[in-house]
Amino acid sequence: MSVDNTMNDIFIQQPTSYWIASTSETTYSSLEKDIEADVAIVGGGMVGITCAYLLKKEGFKVAVIEADRIVQGTSAKTTAKITSQHGLIYEKIKSQMGEEKAKQYADANESAIHMIAKLVKEKSIDCDFEWQPAYVFTQEDKYVEKIMNEAKTASDLGIQASYLEEIPLPFPVKAAVRFDHQAQFHPRKYLLSLAKEIPGAGCHIFEMTRAVDIQEGAPYKIITDKDIKITAPRVVIASHYPFCNLRGLYAARIYVERSYILAAKVKEEFPQGMFINAENPTRSLRSQKYKNDRLVLFAGEHHKTGQGANTIHHYKNLKDFAQQNYTVEDIPYRWSAQDCMTLDDIPYVGLYTSDTPDLYVATGFGKWGMTNSTVSAMMIKDMIVKGSSPWEPVYSPSRFTPVASAKNFIVENANVAKELIEGKLIPVPDELDIQNGEAKVIGIEGKKVGAYRDEEGKLHLVDTTCTHLGCELHWNAAERSWDCPCHGSRFTYDGQIAEGPALHPLKKLFQQQNQ
Repeated sequence: MSVDNTMNDIFIQQPTSYWIASTSETTYSSLEKDIEADVAIVGGGMVGITCAYLLKKEGFKVAVIEADRIVQGTSAKTTAKITSQHGLIYEKIKSQMGEEKAKQYADANESAIHMIAKLVKEKSIDCDFEWQPAYVFTQEDKYVEKIMNEAKTASDLGIQASYLEEIPLPFPVKAAVRFDHQAQFHPRKYLLSLAKEIPGAGCHIFEMTRAVDIQEGAPYKIITDKDIKITAPRVVIASHYPFCNLRGLYAARIYVERSYILAAKVKEEFPQGMFINAENPTRSLRSQKYKNDRLVLFAGEHHKTGQGANTIHHYKNLKDFAQQNYTVEDIPYRWSAQDCMTLDDIPYVGLYTSDTPDLYVATGFGKWGMTNSTVSAMMIKDMIVKGSSPWEPVYSPSRFTPVASAKNFIVENANVAKELIEGKLIPVPDELDIQNGEAKVIGIEGKKVGAYRDEEGKLHLVDTTCTHLGCELHWNAAERSWDCPCHGSRFTYDGQIAEGPALHPLKKLFQQQNQ
């Protein structure tokens, strides 16, 4: 069988993240009785684990709850670049929000790099940490001036940035900006090491414990899906997409995008560095230690969750790109991830709203979550311990940025409205011609039903109305999931929650046995 045919087999198998496949599953217990804590943290990803670790060091009794297993969401499905280089962000912040806030963003993310490096060194964490330069490049003339401006602005802000016209990739570029003293690592190895230090001295991690509501007051009460409560005077919402629908209009200020990653073995030696282009379609490349060899991560192909074409094509496009530039010998892993995007491309970190004291949120990392998650944990720790953080103005969830946000607010919410309306009006087929491994939306007694026939011929039928805010779900063939085009909730083919903000599974209609 040819190498190409062997690689095509990966598109039949379920996607698997290398970060998850190369580490052991955690086994923390679920929350079974009401408890009290100084700080309750909802979400066991990079924000939640890092924040809990830092707060425990400050003497707080912390309780982390995670709906699934910790560090299995976006934190374990990333390219894992530890970088202050977030595309062409600094010139944009400077022009739209001012140089002072651009400086805050630069200082915050550079500080996050050094904090991660410090913890890795102090604790001797074996997490494949490597110092690497980071590049943004372009092959289009229209981005050359933007890259030149980015290099100058970043340098003026104190980042080790330089403008280049050549980079060590096997294709020509028009221009590039290089940030020095950036890094990469294995995110799960790093975070699981920190997580081990959290339990004890009144601190806890609870897995398989989903938060479904929060009762405001002093103290707050977090309500779980088993109607068990965590009472705490301070709460951190680190659930990726905010799990609660309190004030703040987050559903109108966040949209969700998916991206795809192939981890390939290539014949050629990959150069030092982490690379991403400025134009679309996005192409991101970096290498990773793998046994006695290295993998090359090819990433990109972003689209709004639930709104991509046949999602398997995104993986195939990345494979084509890899084969055009390298001799690809194998693709042992592929996976995809989604992240919350804000209207002005800056995360929301700080008080949930201006009138919810001691209720904190961290969301909207725009696919640059390794540093921004760490920034969030550092900020929230400082806000709890010291009462403030020097980076609050640029990250404030209550900020008003009309120049940066107004157009996106209109566009994204018009898109949500379109999906709500069109999802209800699309005609559905009456036939039930569904092959093994295939899904369709069908009509049964005038209702839209999601039908998936698994590899054993069993038919799984679910209500395709998202339990979050009622959008109609779309089938994701690459991940075998039902995805929401409005706010990014995802469900397994049999209706279980794969990713929030939905708090309740889909209604199962019935399962039909082999015919």
